[in-house]
Amino acid sequence: MKVLELGSGAFRPQRGVQGGSAPLALSFSSLSVSYGSSAVLRDVSLSVAAGECVGLVGESGCGKSTAAFAALRALPRAGRMTGGSIHIAGQDVLALGAAGLRQLWATRVSMVYQDPSRALNPTLTVGAQVMEAFTVIGAANPRARAEAMLAKVQIAAPARIMAAYPHELSGGMQQRVVIAMALAKDPALLILDEPTTGLDATVEAEVLDLVDALRRESGTAVLLISHNLPMVGRMCDRIGVLYAGTLVEEGPAADVLARPSHPYTARLLRCLPQGGQRKQDGLLQTIPGQLPPPGSRHVACVFAARCDAVQEVCRTTPPPMRDVAGHRALCHFTPPFPLAGDQLAPAAQDAVSADPVLRVEHVCKTYRPPGGGTIRAVSDISFTLAAGETLGLVGESGSGKTTLARLLLGLVAPDPGGRILLDGAVMAPSVKARSRVHRRAVQIVFQHPDSALNRAHTVRHILRRPLRHLARLSGGALAARLSALADGVRLGPAHLAMRPRALSGGLKQRVAIARAFAGGPRVVICDEPTSALDVSVQAAILNLLADLQRREQVSYVFISHDLNVVRYLADRIAVMYLGRIMEIGPAEAVIAGPHHPYTAALLSAVPSLADGARIRLEGEIPSASAVPSGCVFHTRCPRKIGVVCETEEPVLLPDVVHAYRCHIPVAEL
Repeated sequence: MKVLELGSGAFRPQRGVQGGSAPLALSFSSLSVSYGSSAVLRDVSLSVAAGECVGLVGESGCGKSTAAFAALRALPRAGRMTGGSIHIAGQDVLALGAAGLRQLWATRVSMVYQDPSRALNPTLTVGAQVMEAFTVIGAANPRARAEAMLAKVQIAAPARIMAAYPHELSGGMQQRVVIAMALAKDPALLILDEPTTGLDATVEAEVLDLVDALRRESGTAVLLISHNLPMVGRMCDRIGVLYAGTLVEEGPAADVLARPSHPYTARLLRCLPQGGQRKQDGLLQTIPGQLPPPGSRHVACVFAARCDAVQEVCRTTPPPMRDVAGHRALCHFTPPFPLAGDQLAPAAQDAVSADPVLRVEHVCKTYRPPGGGTIRAVSDISFTLAAGETLGLVGESGSGKTTLARLLLGLVAPDPGGRILLDGAVMAPSVKARSRVHRRAVQIVFQHPDSALNRAHTVRHILRRPLRHLARLSGGALAARLSALADGVRLGPAHLAMRPRALSGGLKQRVAIARAFAGGPRVVICDEPTSALDVSVQAAILNLLADLQRREQVSYVFISHDLNVVRYLADRIAVMYLGRIMEIGPAEAVIAGPHHPYTAALLSAVPSLADGARIRLEGEIPSASAVPSGCVFHTRCPRKIGVVCETEEPVLLPDVVHAYRCHIPVAEL
C-alpha cells in the first residue's frame, strides 16, 4: 500500500556518514525527562552521526522540542532528566559543570528556532549580532568573518545587510542570518526546531538546500524537528517518530515514509491529502481521540487508546521494539494494519453558485512612508468569488496577500477608483463606515489563535460577543445559537467554560473559526489557519472548514504557503507577486498545468508536488518601493525572452477561465 506520494526529487539517496571509531555527534540512551511529577520523555534512544540529518516528527506535545532542549541541557526550570544519558561529540553532557556546559554551547552545538524574529535582537544591527557569534569563540577579524558567513548563506550584498536591523529583512532573510550565526562556530551538531514554519515554499526550499549543502561541506550533524512530513522526507537520512514522549518508530526516511511499521506513523501519513485529493473527493483522514496528557501512566502500548489495530494484548502487555523491514517499531504486530479511516465516505459537496457574492474591481493600495517615495503593495486586483467557492491565494512573503485581505476586511482603505462589492452593493472602504450587515458578512480566521483570542475570557464569553453585536441575538435565541455553533466546530460544554490558555492549538483554532462564523458571514478570509498545526490537527481543521462551507454555503479566501492544503480546499487559485495577480484559474488546472513561470517555480519547490527538477529563483523578491519596469518578475524569471519583458508589462486578460500575466504564448509553455 502506497502511503505517501512525493516528487522524484523528494527522497535523496541515503548519504554516507562518517564511520569507524569517530564518536556520534549526538546520542540519547534511554533518556527520560519529567516536568515536575509529569513524565514527558520515556526511555528514548536515538543517535545522529557526523554529516547525518535525522528528523524527529510527531504531533504537538509529543516531546520533540523537549528532546532538543534536553540535548542542550537547557530544559525549563521545572524540567529534569530522570534517567539515561546524553553525549555530544563524545562528551557526556550530564557530567559537565557550568563552565564545561558554556564551552559546549559556545563551540560544539547550535540551535535554530522556529521564529527567527525572536532569536534576533531588534535593537542591534544584523552585523553586530553576527560578529558577536565570532567574537565569543575568539575569532580574529570578526567583521570580515561575519560578511563571509552571510555570503556563504547566499545573502547578496552582505555589507548592506550587516547595517540593517532585523525588522528590515524578510522572514527568509532573517532565517538565513540565524543560520549564519549558528554556523559561525562550525558546530558538530545543529538542531533545527521547526525552522521553516511560516516560510513560503521557495524560501523554505532555499533554506533547506542551504543547510543540506553546508552539512555536506562541513560534516555537521543535523537534528531536524518538524511536523512537515514531506519536507522531513526530502531532507533527512533517518526519521524518529515520537508519540506521547515515546519513540515508536525509527529508521531510514524513505522506508519509514513509504512503508510505516507502526500504526501511529501510518496514521500521521494518512492525514496528508493523498494523490491530489480534493475536498470533493472526501474527508481527510484524522487520528481519533487526543494525546494522553503529560504524566499519564501507560502500563502497555502508549498508542492503544487511539489505534485502529488495537488488540487485547496491546492493553495489557508493553510492546517490544521490533526490527521490521530495516527499521525499528514499538508494536506487537507488523504491517499491514487495519485502518478504520479507509472506509470514510466522500463528503457531499454542493455545487458552487454561478452568481458572485464578492466582486473586487481594480483595487490598488499605495503607501507613502514619511521618508518619501511610494510603496505599491497591491496593484489593480480584480476577481469574483461565488457563494460556496474557495479562492486560494498563494505567493511568496511580500507578494501582497495579507494587504489584500486587510482591504477586503476594510482594515485599510483602497486607493480611489477601486471597489469591493458584496451581492452587488459597494462596501465602504473602511470597516468603521460599513453597515452592520457588511461587517458581519466578511470575517477572518487568523494564523495564530493565541494572538487573536482574549486569554482573560472564557470561550463562552468570546463566542457570545459576536452573537450579541453582529447577529443581534439575546436570551434563549443566543443560547441556542451558541450551542449550535459549538456543536458545529466540535466544542463540548466543558470547552465553553475554559480559557484559551487551557486549550490545545487545534481547539483554539476551532474557537477562532466558531467566532468567525458567529455572525453568519458570507465570506471568511482564512489567513494561514493551519500553518502552525501538526498534520493530524491540520486535517481535522480542513475537514471542519469543508463541512462548514457545505452546510453554510460560505465562501473562503484561503491564504496559505502550503500548496498541498490549497489544492485540497480551493476551487480556484490566484498566484500573487509584487501586489499583482500573475495567474488565476481552476485549482486543478493551475496545479497540473501552470501557465506562468512563477507559478511553475512555486509548485516545483513543494516536496509532494514536485514532478521533476526544482526551478530555482535567483535573488529576493524586489521591494514594492522599487518595482521593476515591464514584467515585475523579469529580474528573477528563468524563462525571460528578451527586452519586451523589461519594457512592457503583460496584461492579465479579464473574463478568461485560466488567465496569466506573461508575454510567453500559452502554446510555448
